[in-house]
Amino acid sequence: MPEQDEIITIIDEEGQEHDVNIFDVLEVDGQRYAIVVPVAENGEAEDGFVLKVEQDEDGDDILVEIDDDEWEKVKNACMEEYEFDIEE
Repeated sequence: MPEQDEIITIIDEEGQEHDVNIFDVLEVDGQRYAIVVPVAENGEAEDGFVLKVEQDEDGDDILVEIDDDEWEKVKNACMEEYEFDIEE
């Protein structure tokens, strides 16, 4: 399972690698979601995003994109958990 403050490398649909920091892992409706923030190369803050934590066929954790309905659930949970506004 990704750990808070862990830096990992993810690969997007185009095969590009991106280093991200795991800001937090939340459980919403029995599903785990990782809030990730790209590691800024130029020192500027970047917007974070949410990925679902699932397991592959070997039982290893993987991060996958979420749909709009999941985003709404996670966004609402984040609004309750943290005291900051989430931009859409």
